[in-house]
Amino acid sequence: DIDAHTHHYITTGLKENKFGIDLRMLDNAVAKATNMANIKLCGLHFHIGSQITTMEPFVLLCKKINQLLAKFQSEGINITQVNVGGGLGIDYEHPDENPFAPFKPYFDTFRQNLDSGKISLVHFELGRSVVAQCGTLISRVLYVKQGVNKKFVIIDAGMNDLLRPALYGAHHNIENISNTDSTAVERYDVVGPICESSDTFATDELLPITQRGDLIAIRSAGAYGETMASTYNMRTLTPYVIV
Repeated sequence: DIDAHTHHYITTGLKENKFGIDLRMLDNAVAKATNMANIKLCGLHFHIGSQITTMEPFVLLCKKINQLLAKFQSEGINITQVNVGGGLGIDYEHPDENPFAPFKPYFDTFRQNLDSGKISLVHFELGRSVVAQCGTLISRVLYVKQGVNKKFVIIDAGMNDLLRPALYGAHHNIENISNTDSTAVERYDVVGPICESSDTFATDELLPITQRGDLIAIRSAGAYGETMASTYNMRTLTPYVIV
């Protein structure tokens, strides 16, 4: 029951989330585990959410872990391992200015707040923060459509290639790498070609004047890009190049 202050689809540690064991049910679960001949209870696993950009939720997590460790120790239950999950966020808006997640403040938070005196092993699950900035989705403009009130840049990448914007309403930095002249810009909705209104990467995006054939870079696609891709609408999976 720790609020990670992130998108409601990627919170995992609240009472209404489907994940984990509610603290009110934990005593019963531990009692069952300690009474099973073939089960050895050696650790606790926590995960409070994803794309967390402040340290406060991790401080609260440490306090919760410390309380549970002290409680189980007083009951003669020896917990030797703790998995604190992951969740450290990245800067999707400014990938060049902040190519690395704030690893030092993150690890310092646990170093300063986690009572690790009785723990022999602490696990961290840092997925997104390690790989997200390592990948970019490159797409070509198929058509620039003039609507009634706005212009649409229709690209050949779609929600099947990068699902986060459609699924979470997430925003990635988008660049026109064929035209880098920022002195003349226009507002566009950047959309894919799939027959779904949610196949939209950004609305009212400021880009240099964009035309058919331009190459568009959607940044920070190294996490939840290829792993969530599909062949929806009979589209082939995107090939990738390692540089």
